[in-house]
Order: sequence, then structure tokens, then C-alpha cells
Amino acid sequence: MSQQTNPRGTFLKIANALKTRIEGDPSMTVLPSLTEVVREYKVSRGVAVRAFGVLKQEGVAEPAAGERWRVIRPGTVVDRRPLHERIADVITADELEVGEAFPSASVLAERFGVSRPTVTKALEKLEAAGVLAGGGQGRVRTVHTLPTREERS
Repeated sequence: MSQQTNPRGTFLKIANALKTRIEGDPSMTVLPSLTEVVREYKVSRGVAVRAFGVLKQEGVAEPAAGERWRVIRPGTVVDRRPLHERIADVITADELEVGEAFPSASVLAERFGVSRPTVTKALEKLEAAGVLAGGGQGRVRTVHTLPTREERS
């Protein structure tokens, strides 16, 4: 942004531009990252954060822990449980048995749309809970126990 341009209201313009983008692309499920917004609109991080705040206030988007901001669409159900609980559901969804190999962090990162380090932290929680065994660099994680109903809900 040039120094001659008045920054007042810039975050509102960015929020409106993002809303237009969301309305124009029904398949859009996450917002661009803050870094992408800063680069694209040539504004400070604070201005981008305020634009995201407007989207949250208007019910268009919401922050997701360890993930990009999610687009909220009317009538769409979003699983807001912590990532480690959603990953534990993979055992049931994929009908894995005790002793079977669990999907890798890379596969899970792609499946859930998050970064590998975020998945690794969630997998460590499942290992600590005794649901998964193994892990570590180059080692395959296996299903140690099937999650109980309390662990999945």
C-alpha cells in the first residue's frame, strides 16, 4: 500500500473482497493464509487480522486451531472436535484392527488439510493415550487399541 493511500477502512475492503471470493467459489472451504493476504493486498499483518475479524463477526469464517480459517456455509456441518479426536476416528472409518499400520502423518495431513507438524502433535497425543504404538522418524505407527466411545466423542 502506498503512503498516500488512506489505510482507514482498508481491512473492510479486504473483508469484502474475501466475501466476494467466497460467494464466487462454492468449493472454497478455507481462507487464504494471513501471509497470502498480506502479500496480495500489500498490507500489514494487523490489517489482515482485522479483515479476518470482520469475517468472523459476520459469521462468514471462523478460526480453526492448527488450521487455516474455515469458511462457514449455511447448512454445512463442520466437525469442530480437536484434531486428535478426528484422527482417532480414522481407525473406525478405515476399519483398522489392532496391530494394523496406521496412515502416515503425510497422508493424514492431506486428508485433514493441515500441516504435517500439526498431525504429528495429534498423533503423539494418541500414542500417549495408548491408542497408537510406534511412530518416530521412519517407523510405522500401528493401532495399539481400538478407541473407546469416550475417546471418540
